[in-house]
Amino acid sequence: MEADVYAKNCPSRQLLDRIGDAWSVLIVASLADGAMRYTELAHRISGISPKMLTQTLRALERDGLVTRTVYPVVPPRVDYALTSLGRSLLSLVDALQEWAEKHIADVVEARNAYDARD
Repeated sequence: MEADVYAKNCPSRQLLDRIGDAWSVLIVASLADGAMRYTELAHRISGISPKMLTQTLRALERDGLVTRTVYPVVPPRVDYALTSLGRSLLSLVDALQEWAEKHIADVVEARNAYDARD
């Protein structure tokens, strides 16, 4: 039965695909301190293209992790914020960041050893 967890249509796989995506993790982490505008997110997350930021925000909104609030002003203002469901991911995101910071030297050493073999 465990092999079913890896099936494309398995609900847990679908969620893992979403929350395991690098851009999703970075957006969730960026919104940890509160709502942000699209341009703020784009500046904060180096390397993300406008298309990818838009797609990821839409997917996170669809999954109930992010809210999108449009203000009827000129020019239009749109804020993104974590929902309570999205906030429940923060402990996992924090744990990933802590692990990465703790083990980056080990990863760099492993990469260097691997690259030296070639």
